[in-house]
Amino acid sequence: MLEYFLIAAVALVVLVIMMSVKIVSQGYRYTIERFGRFVRVAEPGLNLVTPFVYRVGHKINMMEQVLDIPGQEIITKDNAMVAVDGVVFFQVLDAAKAAYEVSDLYLAIMALSTTNLRTVMGSMDLDETLSKRDEINARLLSVVDQATESWGVKITRVELKDIRPPSDIVNAMTRQMKAEREKRAAILESEGLRASEILRAEGEKQAKILQAEGLKEAAFREAEARERSAQAEAAATKSVSDAIEGGSAQAINYFIAQKYVEAIGLFATSPNAKTILFPVEATQLMGTLGGIGELAKEVLGKEAPKAPLIKSGVPKVDQ
Repeated sequence: MLEYFLIAAVALVVLVIMMSVKIVSQGYRYTIERFGRFVRVAEPGLNLVTPFVYRVGHKINMMEQVLDIPGQEIITKDNAMVAVDGVVFFQVLDAAKAAYEVSDLYLAIMALSTTNLRTVMGSMDLDETLSKRDEINARLLSVVDQATESWGVKITRVELKDIRPPSDIVNAMTRQMKAEREKRAAILESEGLRASEILRAEGEKQAKILQAEGLKEAAFREAEARERSAQAEAAATKSVSDAIEGGSAQAINYFIAQKYVEAIGLFATSPNAKTILFPVEATQLMGTLGGIGELAKEVLGKEAPKAPLIKSGVPKVDQ
């Protein structure tokens, strides 16, 4: 009988010890209650809790968690209906507050996020809701985090997963985008043509300026050449005049003979006719040549050779 009593006592002690030992996993906190009243938070690891007096009240997940916001339809400021769904990232910082300051933490966070999402997006136009997601996320994060601070919860991030406007609005936006892109293309094309015309006009302007400068330079050079030619002609004429004034009458004969020969040469090189017939007074030409001989005699101090006498008609040739 005594043996059965000892066995029962040992079994009871083992049972009490087993009931007293509480192992808390990493990332969790257990609230310990004494007769239903919170007394402390059990940290991760091995914890001893007196059975029948103390018990575990709540098991709180202290890791960052994700809560889905179910899809819902929201009316924007410009009366457009859009379907929205998102996610909320949060983390419990105070296990006691999360356990005893709110009845259902997950349901409370979901309800709070949903109502504030309607409030924020309902105050914006459709275009703003589609283009300002970061602003919506930031406003939701600020409002929800401030509201859950008393629950010992930190809202780390709020993200909108999808915004789905009605199909007719999507079609209208597509047409608007197409028209806007066509407008931009037309503007860019016209600007390109304008720039091309400007460049072409600038090029033509520069070409005309350069051409005018070239003509100006050519005219200047031609005028300079004519001036030098005239100066040379004047100097030659002055030399002949000085020779005539010095008593050399043969100089005028040389000057006239030179001009006479040049005039005959122009007739020979004329492209208007292959054969030219014109009368030539040979005696006058020979007289002129004789004058040239006298001039050479005067200059060189030698006797100029006498020119053969040419009669009118056929000249006589000695054999």
